[in-house]
Amino acid sequence: MAERRPRPGDLLVASVLLADGVFNATVVLVLDADGDGALGVVLNEVSPTALDAVLPDWVSVVSEPRLLFHGGPVSPNGAICLAKVRTSGEEPPGWRRLFGDVGLLHLDTPVEIVTGAYDDLRIFAGYAGWGAGQLEAEIEEGMWHVVDAEAGDVFGEEPLELWRAVLRRQRGPLAVFSTWSEDPAQN
Repeated sequence: MAERRPRPGDLLVASVLLADGVFNATVVLVLDADGDGALGVVLNEVSPTALDAVLPDWVSVVSEPRLLFHGGPVSPNGAICLAKVRTSGEEPPGWRRLFGDVGLLHLDTPVEIVTGAYDDLRIFAGYAGWGAGQLEAEIEEGMWHVVDAEAGDVFGEEPLELWRAVLRRQRGPLAVFSTWSEDPAQN
């Protein structure tokens, strides 16, 4: 199965071959990808740290479930916020578009400005990162599938089911992997 080069706003869906204990059954939203490398956030892992323990002012503005998400193993003490603007085409202060109406929101933005400007927000602790050529090599080895993202992937209320849901909506043989089980007798 030929894979395309990842671009900001794409999803990286972990292949069943990726069983490294870090990215098993993960879905990563690509935030940046160029000749120097790539970075993104894992969309389907909840952080063991409570959001109100680190960013209490933001709890009331994030989408359900109102949790802090584990964005990846790099800089776990840093935070990245993704937000979907309420009014399509608007670009509020501190926000940068990734795809559609979804973009990155600076956490320095006052919560008062954020309230009412966005339909959805989610905060991630840490991120996933790859050096120059590393992600492309992993894709070529069959470790990741590159697919289109939808806003619901980022802000859905059932993030732990995201890996199967994204695979299920793909066309062709990739959709079959949505039924995969670690138990060979069930495959």
